[in-house]
Amino acid sequence: MTEHEASVDASVISDDPDWWRQAAVYQIYPRSFADSDGDGIGDLRGITSRVPYLRELGVDAVWLSPFYPSALADGGYDVDDYRDVDPRLGTLDDFDEMVAALHRAGIRIITDIVPNHSSNRHEWFREALAAGPGSPERDRYVFRDGHGPHLDQPPSDWESMFGGSAWEPTDDGQFYLHLFAPEQPDFNWHHPDVRADFLKTLRFWSDRGVDGFRVDVAHALAKDLSHPLPTHAELEATRLVTDGSHPLWDREELDEIYAEWRAVFNEYDPPRIAVAEAWVAPSRRHRYAAETSLGQAFNFDLLRDDFDAGDFRRTIADNLVFARESGSSNTWVFSNHDVVRHATRYGLPDDQGQDGAVGRAWVLSGGQTPPLDRDRGVRRARAATLLMLALPGCAYLYQGEELGLHEVAEIPDDARQDPTFFRSPGVDRGRDGCRVPLPWVADAPAFGFGPADASYLPQPEWFREHAVDVEASDPDSTLSLYRRALALRRELQAAETLTWAEHGDDPEVLAFDRPGGWRVVTNFRPRPVPMPAGDVLVASGPLDEASDSPGARELPGETTVWLRVAPSVD
Repeated sequence: MTEHEASVDASVISDDPDWWRQAAVYQIYPRSFADSDGDGIGDLRGITSRVPYLRELGVDAVWLSPFYPSALADGGYDVDDYRDVDPRLGTLDDFDEMVAALHRAGIRIITDIVPNHSSNRHEWFREALAAGPGSPERDRYVFRDGHGPHLDQPPSDWESMFGGSAWEPTDDGQFYLHLFAPEQPDFNWHHPDVRADFLKTLRFWSDRGVDGFRVDVAHALAKDLSHPLPTHAELEATRLVTDGSHPLWDREELDEIYAEWRAVFNEYDPPRIAVAEAWVAPSRRHRYAAETSLGQAFNFDLLRDDFDAGDFRRTIADNLVFARESGSSNTWVFSNHDVVRHATRYGLPDDQGQDGAVGRAWVLSGGQTPPLDRDRGVRRARAATLLMLALPGCAYLYQGEELGLHEVAEIPDDARQDPTFFRSPGVDRGRDGCRVPLPWVADAPAFGFGPADASYLPQPEWFREHAVDVEASDPDSTLSLYRRALALRRELQAAETLTWAEHGDDPEVLAFDRPGGWRVVTNFRPRPVPMPAGDVLVASGPLDEASDSPGARELPGETTVWLRVAPSVD
């Protein structure tokens, strides 16, 4: 433990090295959570002011999206300085105060780290541009000479993830690689300076009391850019390879990089944890979740499933096998800062799927088509989340889902922030709709987001009914449901196992038992089904007596219930 770390008040934080295995982690997008100074942008002091809310919600940890100095070309994922705080969000002292307040409340903190690319304002990148072709400074990034008769064509026809070319020209005839926005030049992870500097960054934040890291695009760092470069079509044709041979994604060299990170994590007591954002084949996810690597990897499978009992059961079963084989714990998630909120996805027509494509189409239409059934979307979201919170493993929640917020589609084009909108006009409206600042007080300016009537993304009028003060006073609100469920989850969670239970022969009802004598039943049908015996602990919606059998109970359609039942005998 360092001198700085010892100064952080963590007296109520246990030293359990396995705290993360069944934690409930709440993602905060800092610019949209709470604004302390009235400039319309959320900040660190705003987060600190809302620690009592987080404690009452019942989460075990906070995942903090980027808060570093940034031009916000990609919502803070274009980082100018990895070891400082954006002045618009606060100072390092504010960060320390926030960490101390979270720890005093028994809440750990996981910070986002962005290792694939820096911003184009990073000190190293400015040095690279000034130094010119062939310089050691340029070798920290990926620069290549242009092609064509006048050397003014990109080195390849690769397309960036945000649209347009993946190569940006410089004034001296070279191009640099950016898998994302032009303001996000990719690092060269074969360079020892890059590897050493990120180890320094991991220690910098760990010494300030950070408990772990969420690793952005963890599968992209290592690259094979030997000549000749493949075409974009060739890259796409091999995207799903599972042998580590793709030039850009999921390469074997990552094992060595993350082994170095693991050695740093293990310098601390308890060890720092990490979770990989790695969009890879299930057979490759083990590499990132290994105890010799990052230790945990996001599972986005439920996020991509339809609201369907068969889909959910297959996904859960597959990931329970993954947990046993990898020695890690599962990560369950429905919403985050990159996807359409699941309350909206679940309210769109069933025949169009819920994997995100239909949600993006709805956003593109300004929320007009396809038709959205808001009540059904929230009902399904509550049922799905209550099921997820009962699963063994780590639950990741995204700010605002506990209020039942829908995606905001009605954002004027001149107010949008996301680079995907600007680089693909008319095709993708971007991710701003899930990043709109939260409503805290129904009858306050900016719905209590800050002390002034300002928010950097416009809040819709319908946010009023979802404000925290409204929902906190309503025992049937989504916020009240999350608070009850998270409190029970902490009380009931035991061994990381479940046993499937039968519910007649109905394929649209999913049931399982958890150690300690509690059962979870989810009715995916739109109509009621008989409910098994047991004392109700919590339900995602109101429960009714059966209309044709007085005294019998029914589980309404699209509803989940937790029941206290007799413990099973092994």
